[in-house]
Amino acid sequence: MDTEALHLALQQSFSPDANLRDPAEKAIKSLKHVKGATVMLLQVAAEKQVQFEVRQAAAIQLKNICRECWVERVSFTGAPLPPSDGVNGDEAAKYPLLDDEDKGLVMVNLVETLLAEPEKSIRDLLGETVHSIAVHDFPEKWSNLLPTLLQTISQSHDPAQALRVHNALLALRKVCKRYEYKAREQRGPLNDIVVQSFPLLLPLAQRLSDLNEHSLEAALMLKQILKIFWSSTQFYLPGGNDWGPTLGNPESMQPWFDVLLVVLSKKLPEASTGLEPKNQPVSIEERNAWPWWKVKKWSVQIMSRLFSRYGIPSYAEDELKDFAKHFSQHVAPQFLGPVCETLNLRPSGLFCTDRVLHLCLTYVDLAVELAPTYKMLKPHMDFLLYKVCFPTLCLTTDDIDLFENDPHEFVHRQCSPLADFYDPRMSAITLVIDLVKHRGQDVTTPLLSFLTEILQRYNSVDDASKNHTEKEGALLAFGSLSEILLGKKKYATELEGLMVTSVFPDFNSPVAFLRCRSCWMVQRFSTVKWTDDGTNLRTLIQLVLQRLSDPALPVQIEASKALRYLIEVDGAEATLLPVLPQILNEYFRIMNEIGNDEVVAALQVIIDQFGDQIEPHAVALVTQLSSAFSKYCQAGDDDDDAAMAAAQCLECIATVLKGICERPELYTTMGPQLIPLVLQILGNDGDYIEYLEYALDILTFLTYFPDTISPQLWEAFPLIYVAFDQWAFDYLNLMVPPLENFIGKSPQQFLAGKAVTPEGTVSYIDLIFSIVAKTVAEERSSENEVRKALSLYMTILHCCRGMVDNYLPAMNDIFLAKLGQQVNSDVPLTRITIFQVIGSALHYNPQLQLVELEKRGVTQQVFTQWMQDAEKMERWLPRKLTVLGLTSVLLVPTSVLPAAVSTSIPQLVSAAVTIANRMEEDADKEENEEENAIEEEVEEADDDDLFEGFGEDEDVTSEADEAYMEALTKLKSGSDVGRFLIGDDWDQEDDDDEMYTSPIDDVNQLLYFNDTMKSAFQREPEFYQQVQGALSSDIVNSCQKLFVAADAAREKSSQATS
Repeated sequence: MDTEALHLALQQSFSPDANLRDPAEKAIKSLKHVKGATVMLLQVAAEKQVQFEVRQAAAIQLKNICRECWVERVSFTGAPLPPSDGVNGDEAAKYPLLDDEDKGLVMVNLVETLLAEPEKSIRDLLGETVHSIAVHDFPEKWSNLLPTLLQTISQSHDPAQALRVHNALLALRKVCKRYEYKAREQRGPLNDIVVQSFPLLLPLAQRLSDLNEHSLEAALMLKQILKIFWSSTQFYLPGGNDWGPTLGNPESMQPWFDVLLVVLSKKLPEASTGLEPKNQPVSIEERNAWPWWKVKKWSVQIMSRLFSRYGIPSYAEDELKDFAKHFSQHVAPQFLGPVCETLNLRPSGLFCTDRVLHLCLTYVDLAVELAPTYKMLKPHMDFLLYKVCFPTLCLTTDDIDLFENDPHEFVHRQCSPLADFYDPRMSAITLVIDLVKHRGQDVTTPLLSFLTEILQRYNSVDDASKNHTEKEGALLAFGSLSEILLGKKKYATELEGLMVTSVFPDFNSPVAFLRCRSCWMVQRFSTVKWTDDGTNLRTLIQLVLQRLSDPALPVQIEASKALRYLIEVDGAEATLLPVLPQILNEYFRIMNEIGNDEVVAALQVIIDQFGDQIEPHAVALVTQLSSAFSKYCQAGDDDDDAAMAAAQCLECIATVLKGICERPELYTTMGPQLIPLVLQILGNDGDYIEYLEYALDILTFLTYFPDTISPQLWEAFPLIYVAFDQWAFDYLNLMVPPLENFIGKSPQQFLAGKAVTPEGTVSYIDLIFSIVAKTVAEERSSENEVRKALSLYMTILHCCRGMVDNYLPAMNDIFLAKLGQQVNSDVPLTRITIFQVIGSALHYNPQLQLVELEKRGVTQQVFTQWMQDAEKMERWLPRKLTVLGLTSVLLVPTSVLPAAVSTSIPQLVSAAVTIANRMEEDADKEENEEENAIEEEVEEADDDDLFEGFGEDEDVTSEADEAYMEALTKLKSGSDVGRFLIGDDWDQEDDDDEMYTSPIDDVNQLLYFNDTMKSAFQREPEFYQQVQGALSSDIVNSCQKLFVAADAAREKSSQATS
């Protein structure tokens, strides 16, 4: 293929004629296999005479090939990733890689093409290509990149070079972004970039931010400079040591602060005034994208980040304490002025983008915590609360229009998890909450008076004069403060009146958004203490129930969410239970209208709350939820709301299954709805992996509670293995419970079962052995996962007694090798699990298991280590299996015992007696504690009720923040990020024995020990007399007590059965 043919293929890929389009798309897909294709794509993208769409398509293909084929792509485990184009055959087993010649030509020509590109979308694509190459080759293999960019930037004084300078800045930002999130020790190249580029960038930024510079070109270049600064400083201040003056030096950083200050202070007049900078757009969408507003956004975003890191000196790193003191005493107060001036734009009738407003409010929120800046804010609190925050809380005309004309989009925005990061309403709410929380003595009383006055005014005027948006804003403010108000007695007693007088009436308001807000208020104040005879609560429940069928969808959503809070209130059940079927129908109607995970979560709470009464509706519930899940899955990958709602449906199904556990026959009735759903998720090569956790939970219920497992459900068994082997290794802990249920419920069918897998026809038991072996051998397996996998061996030994003799050698190969790796580990948990398996094997067939130990010459070492670790066993299951395993050795005649075992019988008996005695003592202790437990309710004075916030001379501090910063400091000194996020002891927690069930539950270890010991004495009295003589008097006494306890237990059991 030559350049002309490539141009034609790209052009025809847009054709509506499939006869032209399909071959063109096929040819484009194969470009990664064509030598020289990247150079041709670059030529097409660079040619200004070519149709724009074709140039853009060429840039897209270039970006994709460079990202996929620059180096071999591997998964996080290091395994090569398969090709994405679906091509089969050996040649396609790996991504094709560009050769060095093609790479060299791309690197030589890419930067020049980018520097000369005027079209934004194409230069952005070329910039992303620079980034993807820099990830692998900068600086070692692309050493001329930085000098080329800096040489271009140095020509900024020449107006004719403005485009090239801007694009060089864009490319430099892409390179800096490569290191933005790297740890300090991995940021060496970024420090080099800062040292070489900042002496060029600072004077350029100063010139571009000059009060007389108003061009859009200046704004575009300044935006890129600030983005470079952001990428270079948001986590660490570069420089110092071998890299020149650190930006942590106030003198080095102050000129940058001055630039940011000037940028945020710059006036941006309306286009109608004719003032510079001219031609500000009129539409909000265009204003948001206007370069001068973008520059303001980056300036306040940078300052907010620096404030959060260095505003409170006590939280700063030790080497930056002096910088933090300078920042908090001089820089933060200096920047507060232009921030407040920006906040005054909207109250003054001028425009400000939502993003800039959001970030300014974030900056002020930080300023509330710092004493010097709070002192500056305090005299202007009325302006901040009532002119800035409260108007920002209130619905706009656009919000109301969206509520009425596109309710689905309104609900989507209200529930968006990203709102905290862009919606000024959220930042205003956060600021109000923090002011009341941290500076309550100055703020709370006047704010509550202001809000109460709005509500009273609304109630007192005629309908035509009511300000609905103002009231909605006041309720939003009250509700946002609910946690604080409910936690303080002096406010909590007033909340019942607030609900009755200002919320109850709005349930029937003609204004839909007030009905919506009233339902939301119920969620915030569901724990209000009602002082009447229960009438208010019953009235409130009826009002919420009516809103479930409100004409407005957002009201229905909020009502459905409100009900989940009310059902937990004492006295609510009597009102709700008689109408439970109607409630369930309303929820399913709403779920059919929109995919919203919070609605399904609310339904789940209702099902959980009315578990005893849900049984008659269980089959219908599961049918409806299964149908809803299928519908949400068909919504497409781009509908995040539907995906979350689908997951919530499965969780809700699990809640229903939990509620009917005492009616196992119902599980069989639900099989036709649930089994296809589970098989769909387990199959399909991981297409539904986001739902796998819930499917495995459902499968666990379906395999545990029914008496039998249907042939259709057995189809899930091999699918679990394929999922584990190919795409869901990390879900092992959730796979083990249903696998154990399959084994335990029908051992014969498990042992006879075979499955067709990618490796061929394999027996079910071999699939289990493969899972265990792969988990134990896999480096990325956590020890917790290894222990979980080994429990499958226990289940086989417990459930298949006498049927798996031939598998004992393979088991020993795996767990004894793992024991050898773990013998010196400070944490004994995995060793203890291995001893559980060994105990199970001895209980299964002591003679065979001892033969396996002898064959490997490890008998003495295993029992010695076992005795040592037995003292560290705190949980019931390992203790029980140790008693059973050690006691089972006594079933073997001493004549066939290995010498290492026969000479150690006194030690084995001592260990078994000690552990069995501890188990009996713990059981008695637990029983006595239950009998003697006395519930005491102690009312303690609530310190929060007296706390009114920090004084104006105090910085806001908290123990949680200090602990977090201390953890971050440790992290910077080389700790593992994963362990910081999950917790240091994430892999050392005890495994949950209470959830483990098997036939071993029916074996009473006390009776087993008693019977086996007495049988051994009768079989070989002379030998065991010698054993008794070797035991200490304490062990002999304990043994006698165990015999007495066993007789008592047997007597008690016989009385119970008779």
